[in-house]
Amino acid sequence: MADADLDARISRVARTLLDAQYVLALTGAGISVESGIPPFRGPGGLWTKYGEPPMNGYQQFLADPKAWWERRLRGDDVRPETASFDTAQPNAGHYALADLERMDILKYLITQNVDNLHYEAGSQHVVEIHGNRTRMRCTGCLARWPRADFLVDPEQLPPRCPFCGGVVKGDGVMFGEAIPSDALEICHRESLQADCVLIVGTSGTVYPAAEFPLMAQRRGATLIEVNPYETHLTRACDLVLRGPSGELLSQVVQHIKELLEVRGE
Repeated sequence: MADADLDARISRVARTLLDAQYVLALTGAGISVESGIPPFRGPGGLWTKYGEPPMNGYQQFLADPKAWWERRLRGDDVRPETASFDTAQPNAGHYALADLERMDILKYLITQNVDNLHYEAGSQHVVEIHGNRTRMRCTGCLARWPRADFLVDPEQLPPRCPFCGGVVKGDGVMFGEAIPSDALEICHRESLQADCVLIVGTSGTVYPAAEFPLMAQRRGATLIEVNPYETHLTRACDLVLRGPSGELLSQVVQHIKELLEVRGE
């Protein structure tokens, strides 16, 4: 993509975001790759290298949550890929999305990532459809807590929710586990409000996440893709920026700021 063409596309994306009434973002593994977290699948993927977690992981948990917690506390379930999550920091793409929220342009962000980096960058209106690795969740009432705030007594396993008595697990959604209903409700609500969806770093192959931009588009929303590669959603998009989100979204934010200065806002 020539520089002049890229500049024109960035300008058009900036104007589209600025003129929209309700911008929604959907992010996937690609934005976290720029923070040093490898993707799960494909060449160099974590699961390609280390193997996928059990496909019936949630069923195993439900069958014997006490044994699951005993393994967890012994460290038997610690996988090699966790190291990249422990050291990752937000990148310019995360910060650009947080800037768009602070500017009241981006209204809500749906992420497929579990790494907590959007929150660390300063985003507030976030729904994590696959959970958050830094939190715990009740399987009954869906209450959530930071891991550090939820003390697990090894003598009383599995841990129980102080509100409803339900069994508590990590917030990350396991294979075989349904996406929490409260998260899905937010995703549907936001998709039905959006008149513009910013799709960042997702291949568009994992559902229901890939359906949310299309749900908005069916109501007339503009779709904008930011990704180094063509994806399953590319053909549906109205505008495409081909490249890393950290670089491109930062330029979009800067262009919006310049437009606001010209408009005297």
